[in-house]
Amino acid sequence: MPRFVVHLHFATHKHWDFRLELDNTLKSWAVPKEPPRKGGIKRLAVQVDDHPTSYIDFQGVIEEGYGKGSVEIWDKGKFELIERKDGKIVFNLHGKRMKGEYVLLRFKTKGEKRAGKNWLLFKK
Repeated sequence: MPRFVVHLHFATHKHWDFRLELDNTLKSWAVPKEPPRKGGIKRLAVQVDDHPTSYIDFQGVIEEGYGKGSVEIWDKGKFELIERKDGKIVFNLHGKRMKGEYVLLRFKTKGEKRAGKNWLLFKK
């Protein structure tokens, strides 16, 4: 089963980095507010650069540059991929904090001609 991790990142602004192991990499989204653990809560998730799978266990301090600050593992575990198509990923998380079926849904904001890096993360 593929893995996931949620890093709590104390950078310029505190946020959560949500990462799914897909395509031999960690697909990554920055989530400004705590990821939802119950249904009815939607969170903005901004897609960021992929990370190597070795980063799944990283905790510590990033000393310089982009992402400077401390990083700790907030949750981790395995997941089952239910559906994956352009702009929609549905998966079942088996973590300590995040459990159950979740959706990442890409959307476009006003002025964009097509969907960009903004996604919604929510629990079904």
